Amino acid sequence: MVKNILKVSFSTEFILTVMWCHMRILIIEDELKTAEYIKKGLTGSGYIVDLAHNGEDGLFMASHGGYDLIVLDVMLPKLDGFSVGSMLRSINRSVHIIYLTARDDIDDKVRGLELGADDYIVKPFSFSELLARVRSCLRRNTPQNELHLKVSDLVIDVVKRKVNRDGKRIDLSPKEYSLLYLMVQRQGEILSRTFIAEAVWDVNFDSDTNVIDVAVRRLRQKIDDDHPVKLIHTIRGMGYVLEDKCQE
Repeated sequence: MVKNILKVSFSTEFILTVMWCHMRILIIEDELKTAEYIKKGLTGSGYIVDLAHNGEDGLFMASHGGYDLIVLDVMLPKLDGFSVGSMLRSINRSVHIIYLTARDDIDDKVRGLELGADDYIVKPFSFSELLARVRSCLRRNTPQNELHLKVSDLVIDVVKRKVNRDGKRIDLSPKEYSLLYLMVQRQGEILSRTFIAEAVWDVNFDSDTNVIDVAVRRLRQKIDDDHPVKLIHTIRGMGYVLEDKCQE
């Protein structure tokens, strides 16, 4: 069965793309409505979220995708969640694992935690509780100097996903936050439209559309319009860069 995992067909583009953007979460859940519900909630909270609906696909994606956290059901087709968690933990000690399952027996909870899970949540569950535990897990191994990112007077609170400039809060959509986070993490680098599309949007995103330009324009309006120092710059024929040119 495990050998079959290696036969799952995923493109190299997928594997590379999931490594580019911060705070990526994989949900391994065979109940489609539950999986979509969690994905919608986490996406709305600013995370990049992928889905797998059986244990074999989930193990492959979790092993190769560079995820920060895995939300893992126990009762999965093809390969059960305990097996997935055990195998994943043996090859990746740093990824966070939260079991989310209907199995509420104390022995199951103990088994999951002994296999290396960070947390164990029993269904039915409150999304607000799941979100709080996700944030708690992701905060544990984040260096203090990475909890707040700063460029000029622009500050990003990574844990709370709050952005302010010159002390004033800026409200961003999840996609706008992901775009800004990417640009701040790579400040001073020219980011092509294709790179931005693959890092922030789906790998199948049509980069021939003007969605990237529109998104950057909206982000620039929120970040730069009310300030004399502009941080987001267009590099004609190449893409976009975020930097404080006044400090050069």
